[in-house]
Amino acid sequence: MKIFKKEKEVAELALEYLDQATGCVSAGEAAVQAYLGGDLIEASARQQEASDLETAADIQRRSIGDLLFSGAYLPLIRGDIFSVIESLDKMPNASEACAGFFIGEKPLVPEDFRESFAEVAAESFGSMEILRKAVKSFFKPKGDIEKIRTLTEEVGVRETRVDDLEWALTVSIFESETLDLSQKRHLKTALDRMVHLSDIAENVADRLELAAMKSVL
Repeated sequence: MKIFKKEKEVAELALEYLDQATGCVSAGEAAVQAYLGGDLIEASARQQEASDLETAADIQRRSIGDLLFSGAYLPLIRGDIFSVIESLDKMPNASEACAGFFIGEKPLVPEDFRESFAEVAAESFGSMEILRKAVKSFFKPKGDIEKIRTLTEEVGVRETRVDDLEWALTVSIFESETLDLSQKRHLKTALDRMVHLSDIAENVADRLELAAMKSVL
């Protein structure tokens, strides 16, 4: 019975962690969108919010790890759950880092590129909301594997869409005749920071699907 009590505690902590991690990613996107909209005061405030939530999420992640190492869940699935949480934690980390990049380095985004940057940010950061639903489904009693598979597939589709948007915007940046090479490289770095979230999301989705399959064996 003790192992089931620990499993319940892990599930509760995981759901709390999800709220903090999702909040961090949302704040990170808000910071980037505010920056692209020219509101540096709002962008800075949202970046600080993302940083605070990332710290809180990190503390919660370590608590989940402690419970798993103390014997929650069967050994077959324990490592996979830990791997899911550890990989998922890269989302708030990347969100906070992306927001910090924009606030700290202040890349010059020309007016005619801002809408495209905003679209990439919305698509890439938005992957977190899909992951939140998938992970919540996993930690429900008798996790809904079909729902998890549907959501993880959606993450993959979104990642492909982000890749397409990234490529089109990259071409536009380097074909620009009004930007010098250093500006182009700075914009590409900013773009890389944004799309990194969708890459992480796809990795998390793969790990979650594996854990879900093992949990029903």
